[in-house]
Amino acid sequence: MKNIKYIAIMALGIISCEPELDNSIEDSGFYSAGTADFSNFVSIGNSLTAGFADNALYTVGQKNSYPNILANKFSQVGGGTFTQPLVNDNLGGFTIGGAVASDTRLVLTGTPLGLGNIAGTPTTEISNIIAGPFNNIGVPGAKSFHLLSNSYGNISGLETGTANPYFVRMASTPSATMLEDAVAQNPTFFSVWIGNNDILGFATSGGVGIDQTGNLDPTTYSSTDITDPSVFLGTYDAIVTGLTANGAKGVVMNIPTVTSIPYFTTVPYNAIPMDAATAAGTNANPAIASYNGGLLMAQGGMLIDAVEVAQRTISFNEGQNALVIEDESLTDLSALGLPSIRQATNEDLITLPTSSVIGTLADPSNPASVIGVAVPLNDSQVLTKNEVIMVSNAQNAYNNSISMLAAANDNVILVDVNESLNQLANGGLTSNGVTITDEFITGGGFSLDGVHPSARGYAFIANIIIEKINSEFGATIPLTNTGNYPTTFIE
Repeated sequence: MKNIKYIAIMALGIISCEPELDNSIEDSGFYSAGTADFSNFVSIGNSLTAGFADNALYTVGQKNSYPNILANKFSQVGGGTFTQPLVNDNLGGFTIGGAVASDTRLVLTGTPLGLGNIAGTPTTEISNIIAGPFNNIGVPGAKSFHLLSNSYGNISGLETGTANPYFVRMASTPSATMLEDAVAQNPTFFSVWIGNNDILGFATSGGVGIDQTGNLDPTTYSSTDITDPSVFLGTYDAIVTGLTANGAKGVVMNIPTVTSIPYFTTVPYNAIPMDAATAAGTNANPAIASYNGGLLMAQGGMLIDAVEVAQRTISFNEGQNALVIEDESLTDLSALGLPSIRQATNEDLITLPTSSVIGTLADPSNPASVIGVAVPLNDSQVLTKNEVIMVSNAQNAYNNSISMLAAANDNVILVDVNESLNQLANGGLTSNGVTITDEFITGGGFSLDGVHPSARGYAFIANIIIEKINSEFGATIPLTNTGNYPTTFIE
């Protein structure tokens, strides 16, 4: 079977230019801060706060981070200087001790266009600590509880995984926490967007981690685990309490539905096309016929019922066919020599990187070893229905905590980013006559990693926040011109 390629790279509508600055209005008297004070704005969070895009942190991305866009507009209503821990280049990636430890950013490259890393060697060395303080304390990879960790900025913890290279580079001291560095600046206004990574690592890994609900010790979690909702609540409460202790006002953003991002929606579950002859020949493959027969024997032995037999039976037809996947939630029939496999349904989500291997041969010398057909996709390549439910349950619990804590504090307002990004996935968002959608590459809302927004996507998020600030704090802050921000870069 020929290699199947699912991501069509379209040049139409792709913008590869540097952003223009928003038109400045000299007469700032037209604008008002309302009841808020933006003279010292501090933003704390993860990669979404840092301006991470295209699977890397690079200077243009940082300058197009939503907090920096906000700060630009806050400057028209009394906002002060906004500093960011800028990396050294537009390549992205970084080195540790001179060795490349993170790749450069993704771009569209080649003929025909495809995804690839921009050429070059990163020049940002993590051990070169830069002096702050920084108004943008966005740390890619940070989970909620990392904001309270005294080891997260200690370079000695990089080998053991207790530290984060991005925070190591910018922490005020090796023992400082992200929250301490934010509070120490005595902010007059703040933004918090944290919690995505508490479920995202589990989701993007195809659910290979553990749902740690019931485990209240986050030091035992791995990067692919789901954070216990009680741990999240306690952590978030500490964050809000710390940032509002001096009377500062601020905004908190809830967590978008991670399973609606292009990383999970680009590759269809039924990605295997077959004509009638190919389907019939594949069904007659002795391995598949033997597997299906074994399921009937298992039913006869009362190990599984007819419903599970139907769920697990592998069958191909003329047209688009569902991928064959591993599913560890199925009854273990390994004693009968039967694997835990089935064909995917529209409730299973295939990860974006898997597109590069579907339809290829696991063994180049064996034409029958087609990945997604005779060779099932493994657990890391699919977020199954049950795993989607686990992610959704955690997200709902986290968002309920964020809503409750915001409602309990008069100085804090909730920005429902989740609702806005749901609109992005259902028709798109429009601002300044510009519309973005969640379509990978061509939609304009997401960067090339399929997870993080593009610069234009971050500009839309900034406008959503500004609109909420204007509504709740009686401000008249002007919106940014989303059309001035790029979407996708071509090398």
